[in-house]
Amino acid sequence: MEHKNLHLLDHPLVQHKMAFLRDKNTGVKEFRTLIGEVSTLLCLEATRDLPLRPAQVETPVGMADVQMLAGRKLAIVPILRAGLGMVDGILQLVPAAKTGHIGLERNHETLEPREYYCKLPSDISQRDVLLLDPMLATGGSASAAIQLLKKKGVRRLSFVCVVAAPEGVERITREHPDIPIYCAALDQGLNENGYIVPGLGDAGDRIFGTE
Repeated sequence: MEHKNLHLLDHPLVQHKMAFLRDKNTGVKEFRTLIGEVSTLLCLEATRDLPLRPAQVETPVGMADVQMLAGRKLAIVPILRAGLGMVDGILQLVPAAKTGHIGLERNHETLEPREYYCKLPSDISQRDVLLLDPMLATGGSASAAIQLLKKKGVRRLSFVCVVAAPEGVERITREHPDIPIYCAALDQGLNENGYIVPGLGDAGDRIFGTE
């Protein structure tokens, strides 16, 4: 099934790094570094349509006509806790971006995500927002976070992940058809425990060494 909102980054460097991310023998330090590097490359793709304005600068040998960002501001919002592993890689590319945080946990009775923490820049509604989570599995947390940001007035929003399952992509596409999804891999699906197959395991545990 095709998803028009899904942008799959199949760059050779990304796929090479994904091989090591998937490897169960990759240690915490290397895994954390690779998540950051893949996030940087995903950010490049997710910000491809940022508007530009013409400008002029003086080089050591003359004047140059250049293009600069047209004033729209960026914010990144990781979903706790695994999304934190993607932040540094993106901030290396856009160090002026503001950062918010959303914490969600599953309600054991309803099995739906419940917000337990939310801290966002005061001008979040005026920014282009990248919502971050390495894994898009069922799509429950991502959909809830998107809905929360929309309620805060966010109009320009993209979801950025490393690995996605078709189930999660379908849910986001169904519930938020206006939200583009950027990822490095679309995997087979979910197992009986809700893990992406073949995936790369629990991203949070592998980033923070809590396996």
